[in-house]
Amino acid sequence: MGVLLYDADRVQEAASTPDEKDLYQAQCDLFLNPHDPAVIEQARKDGITEEWIEAAQNSPVYKLAMEYKLAFPLHPEYRTLPMVWYVPPLSPIMNYFEGKDSIANPDMIFPAIEEMRTPIQYLANLLTAGDAETVKEALQKMAMMRSYMRAQSSGAEFDEARLARVGLTASQIKQMYRLLAIAKYEDRFVIPTSHKESHMDVYRSQGLEGFGAACSGCGPASPQGKTGKELYEENFYGGIWRD
Repeated sequence: MGVLLYDADRVQEAASTPDEKDLYQAQCDLFLNPHDPAVIEQARKDGITEEWIEAAQNSPVYKLAMEYKLAFPLHPEYRTLPMVWYVPPLSPIMNYFEGKDSIANPDMIFPAIEEMRTPIQYLANLLTAGDAETVKEALQKMAMMRSYMRAQSSGAEFDEARLARVGLTASQIKQMYRLLAIAKYEDRFVIPTSHKESHMDVYRSQGLEGFGAACSGCGPASPQGKTGKELYEENFYGGIWRD
């Protein structure tokens, strides 16, 4: 869970993309690179604090969705531009190889990903409006990561030239593995503190917020039908209560 910076002015344009299979990429195009100096400068002008910009730069969501291309939105064809994204499961493919020598060999696993059309298409219908190729690429990256890290932990030889097949480097594979497998709480949930003081008087609002049935977010209603905020404004002057 984390922060994503996006271009709010282009939301309607992205949701109006004619071809359903292009909706996933259209939504990705809305997200802004939090490391881009121009994006950082504009974010500051728009009132986004440094804490939120830093959280966006460390966001696990941005890494999974944009850098590694492993996470996808649920049913983009509904055109709601959902912000809860999912990583497709690799287990159906890997379970096919359990007990076989090819489990650690991408040269055997990749053809299987191509051949297992039913689960691949099912995932594509859920996550990419039917674009199976995008889901295949994500599964291939995870399969390569699994093979590479298994070789690293067992001391087996691994030809790192294979990593180019999925567009990743050894460093990226290790970072991806850390995020998916062994990341700590603070790495998985990068949520900055909200600063209410920047847009409201928190001292004045203290004790006035509540869940009264007759209140619209400003405290319970008085017997006279007045809210806590109205009573405050009528009776409290410069720190002195009026009798």
